[in-house]
Amino acid sequence: MFYREKFQAGYTKKIAGNPAAGLFSGLWIAVLCLTVLAVSSPALSKSYNLAISSHAFNNNGFIPVHYTCQGSDINPPLAFKNIPPHTASLVLILEDPDAPGGTFTHWLLWNIDPKTRGIGGHAVPHGAVQGFNDFGTKGYGGPCPPPGNAHRYIFKLFAVNTVLHVNRTITRQGLEKAIHSHIIAHALLTGFYKRK
Repeated sequence: MFYREKFQAGYTKKIAGNPAAGLFSGLWIAVLCLTVLAVSSPALSKSYNLAISSHAFNNNGFIPVHYTCQGSDINPPLAFKNIPPHTASLVLILEDPDAPGGTFTHWLLWNIDPKTRGIGGHAVPHGAVQGFNDFGTKGYGGPCPPPGNAHRYIFKLFAVNTVLHVNRTITRQGLEKAIHSHIIAHALLTGFYKRK
């Protein structure tokens, strides 16, 4: 106890006699406070259990042909759960990371109302914006792999703390960059498809 009191007294005296040291101490405390605030901010929290699912197929299951280029080529029904507070909009990306030329974009959808609890088959939520897929068309383009092994099709749902003001011609990479610093939570749903 004696040594701790002696150290504290000496430290207080040192600070009092050295304004620069006092300033440094104050800056250090400010940095610590800002760090605590950043970690507790909604945009950086990882505690939310946002979820995306479909009654048309299970996660890591096969997507029915009806929702592919060999069928009706319409989007499957999707359900969203546990949308976190502070969500201003939802963003949905569908991609094929197994495409021969690199990741292929099948669907870009943003500014989905956070009150939305799902998307019906062959439907788009009111007010949401659809971008262009890598087929060169606007909206959904279903799985359409070349003959061979099954490909993964990943539905990526993001809860973000902003409404996006981006061009409709934005690419997947551009959209991901636009939301990068605004993500509150994200969830994945993966389906497989192999050409018949």
